[in-house]
Amino acid sequence: MENISNQLWNNNLIPQYLQQQTEDQFHRIVEGDYEFVDYLPGSSLRFWVNNLPVNYPLHWHPAVEMIMPLENSYTVIVKSEEYHLSPGDIFIIPAGELHHLIAPATGVRLIYLFDFTVLSRIRGFSYLATYLSQPILIPKESQNEFYDAQALLMLEMCNDYFSDNALRELLIYAHLLRFFAGYGKRRMNAENALPYGNGAARQMTLLEKLNKTFEYVDSHFTESLTLEMAADVAGFSKFHFSRLFKQCSGYNFYDYLCYRRIKSAESLLLKPSLSITEIALQSGFCSLSTFNRVFKKLKNCTPSEYRSLYHKDLHDMVEKTTTPERNG
Repeated sequence: MENISNQLWNNNLIPQYLQQQTEDQFHRIVEGDYEFVDYLPGSSLRFWVNNLPVNYPLHWHPAVEMIMPLENSYTVIVKSEEYHLSPGDIFIIPAGELHHLIAPATGVRLIYLFDFTVLSRIRGFSYLATYLSQPILIPKESQNEFYDAQALLMLEMCNDYFSDNALRELLIYAHLLRFFAGYGKRRMNAENALPYGNGAARQMTLLEKLNKTFEYVDSHFTESLTLEMAADVAGFSKFHFSRLFKQCSGYNFYDYLCYRRIKSAESLLLKPSLSITEIALQSGFCSLSTFNRVFKKLKNCTPSEYRSLYHKDLHDMVEKTTTPERNG
């Protein structure tokens, strides 16, 4: 496949898109360490082709961020780890993750922000969510069929976003689903991804059991789940299950259970009629103090702060729907 940056330049798309990206249009609203995502009116997507040498100090936002340098490098710092992105690299920052962006003096990069909850509601996506809770780097230097497919999807999303197609948001989310499904499939098929399975049939059986477990957690996370209960669903001893779950998801079982409960709480916090205590109990936490402590650890703010920030973000988006839509 032709290099993606060459495709964009050869089709005269980058110069065309950059003309739509004035400094006023590419602005990121950061207050303290929180960014109010500047979605387009009535949308849950925001894409930029950006060439501005602007740095953004440590901040977070409720959107997933995808970055792909096209010309020159780009630096991202997540959890004190520094990632130096080369042209063509694809980097994904999970929603709610504190990060720092450092731009070179010159360069061009794609920057995508989108609401991850649209995809997370799809049945079976919970297994992928364990991968997507950590930063993801897909390097261009791999130059394999998988990279080519993922890079092409980045290009198609860019083209659809800047098109006049009335279905562009639907098309982009379809591309995003293909992108993350492709990444999840590669991870699951990777060598040693399932170290306790020998042979394709055994690997498939283990995957089916793990998917069954994630579906069970999705349905019962508000209850008093235990490691033993999850192991019984998978049909393993708790010790075997614990090692396998950690190896395949990157979480131990109880950390994942907390993660799943916090994801539920995020949605409930958008409902002003519910108190913080009610949200804690409905999300599966046995006490308000435990809920506040875990939420603060995972989201870098308290539930009350998250609710205030997110409602302001939503209010700003609604306000924008009453104004004429601008390009970009």
